[in-house]
Amino acid sequence: MLRYALSLGLLAALALPVDAQSRRPSHCIAIADAAPGMEYVQTASFRAPVAKGRVRLHYIDHAMFLLATPGGLTAITDYSGWIGNVDFTPTVVTMNHAHETHFTSYPDPAIPHVLRGWGDAAGPADHHLDLDEMLVRNVPTDIRRGLGGVEAGGNSIFVFEVEGLCIGHLGHLHHIPDDAQFAALGRLDVVMAPVDGGMTLDLPSMIDVLTRLRSSIVIPMHWFGESTLQAFLRGMEGTFEVVDTGGPALEVSLRDLPSRPRVVVLWPAALRE
Repeated sequence: MLRYALSLGLLAALALPVDAQSRRPSHCIAIADAAPGMEYVQTASFRAPVAKGRVRLHYIDHAMFLLATPGGLTAITDYSGWIGNVDFTPTVVTMNHAHETHFTSYPDPAIPHVLRGWGDAAGPADHHLDLDEMLVRNVPTDIRRGLGGVEAGGNSIFVFEVEGLCIGHLGHLHHIPDDAQFAALGRLDVVMAPVDGGMTLDLPSMIDVLTRLRSSIVIPMHWFGESTLQAFLRGMEGTFEVVDTGGPALEVSLRDLPSRPRVVVLWPAALRE
């Protein structure tokens, strides 16, 4: 059903005249044009306008990222409630409930769209939120529970299609996705991956997932201490170039994606004015 809905949405978008399409078609189901010379832009304020064709990513904490678009839409991933001492209401928040650091039971009622990544008695979560400039969708995965137990559909990989880019957040991924899940994800240009090596996927399995995805940019998250981060970076060296930005934010565009897959290290920082 999910892949059927996505296919219909893609065909409908392609059928529209160019002037009628508010969201630039993404490359989720094709290989993105890759070009050398990507520039990382550190901005003075998370509220600063985003240039057309670009998307800003700001690593807030743990598994929380702020995504900002040229049109002023904002999304926060794995939203746990506190993003910093700022008066700020995002357009969308996504959540996963493997641990309390990935969700809140009391999201701000002013947030227009709260997307829970886990299912209920009716089945797994199934989101396809079209905000014109940005499409937010999910691919459900399972999470471990108790002594060998499994909660089917307890986690979601959220995908943000904006400015021609496919940006994926793996959430609290506990297993290697199956072929159908990889197919539903499509080509992720940018992926945020948990690299703790135990609470989510073990490190070799996570590296296998990222090698198969072969995203242009991998942003490590959910690491506990620099030693955990460095273990992941050592495992990625060779196949992936490693770049440390020295800060929490960067801007990406389809035109500037690196030709060689790259791990980009961001350092978390809560939002502030």
